[in-house]
Amino acid sequence: MNKRVLVTGATGFLGQKLATRLHEMGYEVTAQGRDERIGRQLQDRGIRFLRADLRDREAMLNACRDQDIVHHAAAFSSPWGTYRDMYETNVTGTIHVIEGCKQHGIQRLVHVSTPSIYFTFDDKLGIPEDEPMPVRFANTYAQTKYQAELEVDKAFLAGLPTITIRPRALFGPGDNAILPRLIRANEKKFVPLIDGGKAIVDLTYVENVVDALILCMDSPAHTLGQAYNITNGEPVTMIEVLSDVFRRLGVPLKTRELPYWKAYAAAWVLETLSKTVLGYREPVLTRYSVGVLAKSQTLDISKAKRDLGYEPRVSIAQGIESFTEWWRTHDGR
Repeated sequence: MNKRVLVTGATGFLGQKLATRLHEMGYEVTAQGRDERIGRQLQDRGIRFLRADLRDREAMLNACRDQDIVHHAAAFSSPWGTYRDMYETNVTGTIHVIEGCKQHGIQRLVHVSTPSIYFTFDDKLGIPEDEPMPVRFANTYAQTKYQAELEVDKAFLAGLPTITIRPRALFGPGDNAILPRLIRANEKKFVPLIDGGKAIVDLTYVENVVDALILCMDSPAHTLGQAYNITNGEPVTMIEVLSDVFRRLGVPLKTRELPYWKAYAAAWVLETLSKTVLGYREPVLTRYSVGVLAKSQTLDISKAKRDLGYEPRVSIAQGIESFTEWWRTHDGR
């Protein structure tokens, strides 16, 4: 009998790609999520869709029933949000998934975390998985995702087979976050180019992350309880990424040079206004976003290559070509 796999967050960017690939491979997939429109698209492909909220304990316990493997890809993933909202989804929601895994004897929990937990507004290259955690996390998202990792680690020590990946800056067809934000900024006014766009970044094509998640499903026993960085392994500068994207789109890139201190100060003002006047609406610029645009951060993926056999199949150039072709065809929808 084919293995039964639950994918949480299956109506999100990564989860949808993962659920689809697993279904194509012959797994019996249950796709959990909240977006009914995407849920119907998954159903049209023959995938079982379960509309459920991570914060609903009973719903998540039931979601884990009759499953063999759980991929926990759901999260409140945003550079902006209240601590309460992010904690309820990222931490409490993860606890609910863990409880479901324990209750129903899940063979393996594959947890999707984030390398945002490393970020300290400093240049860092080749970050390993055992990098010391910052005293203060860069934002609420990073803080709550690290707290979720701690819950997964506790579950492993209590006997649940777990494995965690930390994929960096996902992009590809269907992306509605990283590259689309930059494209829309260019459409409206300009892309802020902080300190000349010289920051070195790691991007990861989404299908490469799906490869990593599938490798985690039957990786050797010594990989359990471990965390793995996942990237394309091709560090590039921010200006190189921007230039390539807009060249392939056939659109002039409009930039405005900003010194780091000025962009950071502007973001601080916008964040303060959001918290005090605008009902916590996401600012057009956050301090975290400024930091990501300005500071170099790359990850060491040698552990994933050694332990999981991970090798990025799709290059950055190929991935950008796929993304821009999709963007032109679908107008970003």
